[in-house]
Amino acid sequence: MRKSHPIRRAVLAGAATVSGIVLLLSLKPASDPASASAAGAAPQQTAAAQEAPQGGSGAQRTGTQSVTGDVARTEYGDVQVRLTVSDGRITAAEAVRAPQGGVSGQKSELAVPKLNQEAVAAQSANIDTVSGATYTSGGYKKSLQSALDRMTASGAPSGSSSGAPSGSSSGAPSGSSSGAPSGSASSGAAGSGAAQARTVTGETAQTDYGPVQVRITVTDGRITKAEAVQAPQGGLSGQKSELAVPKLNQEAVTAQSANIDTVSGATYTSGGYKKSLQSALDKAGG
Repeated sequence: MRKSHPIRRAVLAGAATVSGIVLLLSLKPASDPASASAAGAAPQQTAAAQEAPQGGSGAQRTGTQSVTGDVARTEYGDVQVRLTVSDGRITAAEAVRAPQGGVSGQKSELAVPKLNQEAVAAQSANIDTVSGATYTSGGYKKSLQSALDRMTASGAPSGSSSGAPSGSSSGAPSGSSSGAPSGSASSGAAGSGAAQARTVTGETAQTDYGPVQVRITVTDGRITKAEAVQAPQGGLSGQKSELAVPKLNQEAVTAQSANIDTVSGATYTSGGYKKSLQSALDKAGG
């Protein structure tokens, strides 16, 4: 029994040594700082990769913005104008609020499209009052000016650009020259490259139903705006004028000449309009 005792001790000691080695091996990976660092690196990289597309999409912005003016109170209802601005230029104007119901609503339907068109053409609040819709026109111009002020505050220029209004052709008006006619006003800046605008009024054309007189705005040799400062009024003649004149104004800008179509049902008004328009073009060329 005494001879076998040392052998037992050796066996027990060997077993204890093996157990200790196994225990150390099992604990080493968990305490390895390099392994722990590698395990934590992957989730951080994944999170960074998920955030990258968000930052990229925010950096891509277009030059188009929407600017809404203040509400202008009138005796017949509120008027509020919203502009679409692209690269510092008004590309669209709309009245998001205007007098509604009865005669006020009818006047809004006739006046607002004209005011929208003039705001884009003028690139400012310096637009004419629509005949028969004085209060709506006044409220429109107030709200339009406040929208333009917000454009300026945000860094977008509110002045007119040298680009032609939508729908106009690149041809110069018949007989036009670069010199401004005597007595015409220039709204362009004196600096080089500024668009020079002048207003020319044609002779009054007499018709069987009333006088017609046309005024055009010419910028850099192109008609940028046309309007009838006189047209037959009252009764059926006035109704025909309200329908025909906006079409004639648009065609004058598009055609860049007096060679425009007669509006069906308004033959006399159309004829007088074309005569006065031609005289305005002759003055612009003189």
